[in-house]
Amino acid sequence: MTSHQSTQTMKPATAAKKLGVYLEATPAEFREGVVTRAELNQLQAEPPAWLQELRANGPHPRPVVAQKLGVSIAGLARGGVTEALTTEQIEAMKQEQPEWLVKERATQAEVRKETARIKQRDAERAAEQS
Repeated sequence: MTSHQSTQTMKPATAAKKLGVYLEATPAEFREGVVTRAELNQLQAEPPAWLQELRANGPHPRPVVAQKLGVSIAGLARGGVTEALTTEQIEAMKQEQPEWLVKERATQAEVRKETARIKQRDAERAAEQS
């Protein structure tokens, strides 16, 4: 039995997600084709101008927007942000500090603090059992 490696492909939406870009803003040839694992690796290693531009200026997908604002994706939705935003729009929002953003950042900080506390507690318990 011979083993041969088949070419792994993915939908453009999956590739865009892995690249951290908004699919609708990518070039038509990217959206309309399939992306092989090798092509994805090439895009990550040597991003073309369009990919560099999208990563720098957007529009950015919600996970990237949430990360740049320091909130969760659910927090974005609670704040009424459901569309992709450009870097300029994100920076403007950071400057404006709308009430929902301040609240969601505080919530996110509490979640991180609690996660760290639980991790510390679990580490101490593991040390005691050793």
